[in-house]
Amino acid sequence: MFQRDRLPDPLTYYQSQGLHLQGRGRWRTAGCPFHGSSDSLRVNVETGAFVCMAACGARGGDVIAFEMAMQGCSFVAAAKALGCWVDHPSDAAGKERRRPLPFPPREALEVLAEDAMLITLCGLHAHHGDELTDDDRAAWLEAHGRVQFIISEVLK
Repeated sequence: MFQRDRLPDPLTYYQSQGLHLQGRGRWRTAGCPFHGSSDSLRVNVETGAFVCMAACGARGGDVIAFEMAMQGCSFVAAAKALGCWVDHPSDAAGKERRRPLPFPPREALEVLAEDAMLITLCGLHAHHGDELTDDDRAAWLEAHGRVQFIISEVLK
């Protein structure tokens, strides 16, 4: 079972991954480990969102997305590696493990619809020359990460 409150602090996590974060404020700059360019990766040290400003386009909404991208692993594997996946309490008692319930299609479509609207609105603002706030960018990246996760689960 995923427990978001057990996610590592983004600043500590990214530093443990060897990233040398530069700058002040919420968004910091580092070399991109996905394509090796210096100073092209932007990291939000509050939410864990990341985006490469260069051609590789790596991006995600939190440290789990980064772990998945770096290790090429699933959400559950990344959550376990980060210590935020806890087995069902009955597992501790030596009982038979139960498979997690699948993501219900209706919920997946509801999430996709809301995230598509958010992504569209951010795109429209950018198209009209409005600069997105850091919070808007973080929300956009998180929505993008959720859409990517749902797509990857559907294509399994």
